[in-house]
Amino acid sequence: MADPEMLAIREALAANPRPPEVAERRKRLDALGSSAGIASDVQVTPLTIAGRKAEWTRTPTANEARVILFFHGGGYCQGSLESHRHIITEAGRFAASRTLAIDYRLAPEHPFPAGLDDAIASYRFLLEQGIDPKRIAVAGDSAGGGLTVATLVALRDAKLPLPGCAWCISPWVDLEAIGESMTSKARIDPMISKDYVIELAEAYLAGADPRTPLAAPLYADLEGLPPMLVQVGAAETLLDDAVRLAQKAGAADVATTLEIWPEMIHVWHIFHPHLAAGRRAIAAAGAFIGSRLARG
Repeated sequence: MADPEMLAIREALAANPRPPEVAERRKRLDALGSSAGIASDVQVTPLTIAGRKAEWTRTPTANEARVILFFHGGGYCQGSLESHRHIITEAGRFAASRTLAIDYRLAPEHPFPAGLDDAIASYRFLLEQGIDPKRIAVAGDSAGGGLTVATLVALRDAKLPLPGCAWCISPWVDLEAIGESMTSKARIDPMISKDYVIELAEAYLAGADPRTPLAAPLYADLEGLPPMLVQVGAAETLLDDAVRLAQKAGAADVATTLEIWPEMIHVWHIFHPHLAAGRRAIAAAGAFIGSRLARG
């Protein structure tokens, strides 16, 4: 039986199509996230990291020693602290952790590797605060999921201590859009099309090779990375990105958990105020993160 909540979300998306202009796309995504609001018991503390806006969030039960470092999605061209705050805060609640998000630089104004540099700077900031890396989870959705993996690879190559685990939501790791699901799921994915992915990739890469490992981590060496949870919807064109990432990570001896959620669309977590499956996915991720950070 089709999920009635997901059907309602599909109808709402169809009534509010993505505009062609970058500025309008950014407003639309911010409105989509900020309209959900956050729980009244969440404390938000702004700060600046490497010249970029950032913010801590915590719930009353947050263990101050645990941190989820979150990178928002939006194809490296959209997204902000506002668009994903409602996901991040609830993930922190279920993981009994505080969270840190950074407003990393976006393309086309700031192409690769600007966003990656900001992501690495935010992790270095946590280490400088004296936080045990084993008590840190790095996480992100869509482009933020790709940025999560790229950050881990860059940290490993820089011989920095790695975090306790990673959480990738609907990760975008193939900038050429060559996965089979880009075609097979095209008719049922209301959010991501092949043409759209190529457009975003071109803006982000600005002429760089689309198989550059730190831009497209599907082509990176993943050996030595921490345990990883990958969540993806069965109705996503990016389904194969997640499956191939999990397969490659597993083949590199990375402890990898892949969850494919029936009927779910790209980053269904963003709709969690109106979607029980979104709340369950965030809760599952919180349990995964909490169990691993507790071992630090």
